[in-house]
Amino acid sequence: MNIDIKGIVVICGNYGSGKTETAVNLAIKRKMDGIDVKITDLDLVNPYFRTREARVLLESLGITVILPDRQYMHADLPILAPAVAGMIQQPSELTILDAGGDDVGVTVLAALENHLAKKKVQLLQVINPFRPFTEDVKGCLRIKEEIEASSKMKITGLVGNANLIDETLPEHIYKGYDLLKEVSSATGLKIEFITACSDIYPQLELNRFSCPVLEIQRKMNPPWKRLSIKGVLTHGV
Repeated sequence: MNIDIKGIVVICGNYGSGKTETAVNLAIKRKMDGIDVKITDLDLVNPYFRTREARVLLESLGITVILPDRQYMHADLPILAPAVAGMIQQPSELTILDAGGDDVGVTVLAALENHLAKKKVQLLQVINPFRPFTEDVKGCLRIKEEIEASSKMKITGLVGNANLIDETLPEHIYKGYDLLKEVSSATGLKIEFITACSDIYPQLELNRFSCPVLEIQRKMNPPWKRLSIKGVLTHGV
């Protein structure tokens, strides 16, 4: 199965869910599929994992990256470039908005309410069962409700990003998928895709999944763990 996501897509989730990593790799995957892609960094809270850190790579692939003005590039302030509103008004084939984590981070979406209300928008919740507050269905639903209340938007789909960084095993991917199915059953929301790092992907039994799998390579790294940026490989099931 291939990932065929188009339109305006907001990627959200709790802190540590890997939403920015997911957003960046999704942008790259869809660009490699041959469609036009724009991405903007609305994460004005988390100082470590931001789409802007992958700007050079994204732009080298022909992906349009919208960021705050240079003087606000490292600010933790609710400052939005006018270009963000323009990006929403004139979206590309795929326009990705990387929102901040938890209910606090997505409040910026409320500031764009008038612009987003006029468009068909997909709001995808990224879930990593190995992070605090999303270890079970109850926790995932609580995060969902908090995000919806703060963003004034409704979650439309789910994304699984089960990982323990370098300690991740295929069993962790399977466990994350099982939880995601439970959340899907409880909410009626579709599982859009799940992710798997490139070193784990070849080991997976892909017939276990009824959704696409996005193979990713990490582009976001905290200050204490800088890795060289390599090429990306993305595949569908």
